[in-house]
Amino acid sequence: MDLLELLTSTDDYLNALIAANLALAYLVIFLIIYCESAFITFPFLPGDGLLFSVGVVSAATPLNIALIIPLLILAAVLGNLTNYQLGLRFGKWVITRKNRLVQNHYERAREFIGKNGEKAVIIGRFFPIIRTYLPFVAGMVAMPYHSFFRLSVLGAFAWVLVFTLVGNLLGEVPWVRQNYGLIFLGLIIVSLLPFLFRMLSRFFSGKAT
Repeated sequence: MDLLELLTSTDDYLNALIAANLALAYLVIFLIIYCESAFITFPFLPGDGLLFSVGVVSAATPLNIALIIPLLILAAVLGNLTNYQLGLRFGKWVITRKNRLVQNHYERAREFIGKNGEKAVIIGRFFPIIRTYLPFVAGMVAMPYHSFFRLSVLGAFAWVLVFTLVGNLLGEVPWVRQNYGLIFLGLIIVSLLPFLFRMLSRFFSGKAT
């Protein structure tokens, strides 16, 4: 899989993959969503953008939207549960390695849980990086498993439905297909705005201090 092409030209990559092997396309899309949810080493995978692309592409290819939606909900839930178990078993060991990038993402996810409580599992689904680290932190702090499972299902259901259905509905609009790259970039910028705002706030508050 050409990761650079996936990140920069998601729709073109999906179209080529679907044309070459439809079954493989389902598997690759499933694995990307699963890995972004399951492992703290993959927060850079294009979750929001991929779901939107899947919706857009499914409007004009054999990719079945009625099949891909439950498949991706399953991928997101299984990823969360895997990440939860990894956090439960290895969380403290990972954090003691003192990796600055991991430490920063961990702290953000922990603050997010502290601010939003258990509902953070649902809300966090819509924030890049947070959705990758939050299940890991939930496992570390031993959030009740039944609550985590239930909220993971609700969060995955809402996340997948919103982005794929919006993409599918807009996929028939010529302007959307012609300006997909701009829309994809906009999705990335909007999803990262909370983190950029937070970084700027810390920077200016630090300078003031």
